[in-house]
Amino acid sequence: MSEPGSRRRRAGGRSQKRAERAGAKTASIPYIQRKIPTFDVLNEEGLELIERNAETILNEIGIEFRDDPESLELWRNAGADVQGERVRFPKGLCRKLIMDSAPQQFTQHARNPAKSVEIGGNNTVLVPAYGPPFVSDLDKGRRYATIEDFQNFVKLAYMSPNLHHSGGTVCEPVDLPVNKRHFDMVYAHMRYSDRAFMGSVTAPERAEDTIAMAKILFGDNFYDADTGVEKTVIINLINANSPLTFDETMLGAAKVYARANQACVISPFILAGAMSPVTVAGTAAQVLAEAMAGMAFVQLVRPGAPVVFGTFASSISMQSGAPTFGTPEPSLVMYICAALARRLKVPFRSGGGLCASKVPDAQAAYEAANTLQTAALAGVNFMLHTAGWLEGGVVMSYEKFMMDADQAGMIATLIGGIDLSEAGQALDALAEVGPGQHFLGCAHTQANFESAFYRSSIADNNSFEQWQSEGSLDAAQRANAQWKAALEAYEPPPIDDSVDGALLEYIAERKASFADANY
Repeated sequence: MSEPGSRRRRAGGRSQKRAERAGAKTASIPYIQRKIPTFDVLNEEGLELIERNAETILNEIGIEFRDDPESLELWRNAGADVQGERVRFPKGLCRKLIMDSAPQQFTQHARNPAKSVEIGGNNTVLVPAYGPPFVSDLDKGRRYATIEDFQNFVKLAYMSPNLHHSGGTVCEPVDLPVNKRHFDMVYAHMRYSDRAFMGSVTAPERAEDTIAMAKILFGDNFYDADTGVEKTVIINLINANSPLTFDETMLGAAKVYARANQACVISPFILAGAMSPVTVAGTAAQVLAEAMAGMAFVQLVRPGAPVVFGTFASSISMQSGAPTFGTPEPSLVMYICAALARRLKVPFRSGGGLCASKVPDAQAAYEAANTLQTAALAGVNFMLHTAGWLEGGVVMSYEKFMMDADQAGMIATLIGGIDLSEAGQALDALAEVGPGQHFLGCAHTQANFESAFYRSSIADNNSFEQWQSEGSLDAAQRANAQWKAALEAYEPPPIDDSVDGALLEYIAERKASFADANY
C-alpha cells in the first residue's frame, strides 16, 4: 500500500547499522522461494492408503460441529448426513469441495507491499511462535507476558532479516482484560511492523474487530481495484478440537474470516497418544480427515476463500503423559501430511522451533533443529512457531527467539538451492589457483567472500583464547545481548497519522462499549 498523507516516521541509517551489528535488520527478501525437492517418506500406494483411511473416518465415524446450527445446515444442504452434531460425509465430498474452489496459492498482502507474502506453491514463509502465556529472558527469568512483551516480539520479528511475517499471538498479554486485549494485540502488529499478520480467533466478534481494523489500515487497498473483491490481508489459525471436533468458537471465527475472503489455517492440534492413535499412519489419517472437513467447511461458507492445510502433531511420553518434541514420529507425520496437502493442491502449515526444554540449552537446540529441518525438507509453506518457542509452547523466550531466527537464515540458504550460474560453477577460480595452492586470495574469492557462506549471528567460531577474552559467553548470553541491541535500535515503520488516529479512535470506541469500560 502506498501510504497517503503528510508526516511519516522513518528509521535512521545509524539505527539500521546498529541493528545489523546486533544480528537484526529489515528482511531483504519477503519470503523464501524453494529450489530444492521435497523429501517424501511414502510412495503412491502409502499415500493412497492414508487417503482411503481418512475417507473412512469422515464417512463412517464423522466429525462433530458443536454448538453451531448454521454449520450443520450448511453440511446438510451439501449432502452430508447430519445426526445431532455429528456430520458424516459421502466419500469424496470434502475433497471435491476443496479441489473445486480452494486456491493452490494466494497472496497475503502487507501494508508495505514489498513485504507481502506468497503462501503455497514453492514458497516458504517463516513466522514467529504463537500463543505462550509466559515469557522468559536471562535477566528477569520466567514470568507472565505483558503487552510490552508482545510489542517487543513484534518489533524483534520486524527487525529480523530471516523472518517474513509478524505472526499472531506472539505471547498472551495477561496484564490486559481477556475481552479487550485483542485490540492492543492487533494494533501492535499494525503499528510496530509493516509485515503481514494474523488475526484474532478467540471469539467471532474479535475476528470482526480484526477485519474492521484491517479496513482502516488498508483503506481503499482492502479491495481489489479491478474486481472489487476483498484482498487477503489477514491469516488466522482455526484449530480442530481433536479428536474429530470443531467447536463454536473456531467455527464462528472461520465463518467471519471466510466471508471476508481472509485466509484460514485449518489445523488439527494433536498430541499423539492422547488426541490421536499412537501410530504414525493412524495419526496422519486423522489429521487429514479433520483438516479436509475444516477446509471444505470454509468452501461451503465462501467458495474460493483461501485455506491452508495445517497440522500441529507431536507426541506424549507414554510414561508421564508430558508432551515431547523433536522426536522422529511427529517428523514422519509432517512429511506425510505435506505430501497429502500437495495432492489436495492447497498450501501446508506446520513446523517450527519446537522443544520441551525450560531454558535455551542443548535440549532446546536439538529438538528445535529437528523440527525446523523436517519442516524445511517437507515443503512447509507457512511455518508457524519458527522462533521463540520454549517449554512446550508455554513460554516465549527472548534468547531462543534470536537463536531460532538465526536458524531460520540457515533454512533459507538450504532450500534456496544451489547456484549453477557461471560464478557458482567457479571454473575461473579453479583455473587461476591450479594444483597445490589456496583460494583465499584469488579473484573469485575476493569478489564473493562476503556472501559465500551463511554467517551465523549467534555462533562463536573464534579461537578459545579470543572467546575467553570476550567474556566466555555461551549462545544464550550472546542472544541476550542481541535482542537488547535490536530493541534499542528499533524505530517504527512509517504510518500515515490519519490512519493511525483512526485505528486508535476505533479501539477507544469499541473498548468504551463494553460493560467494564473502565477496566
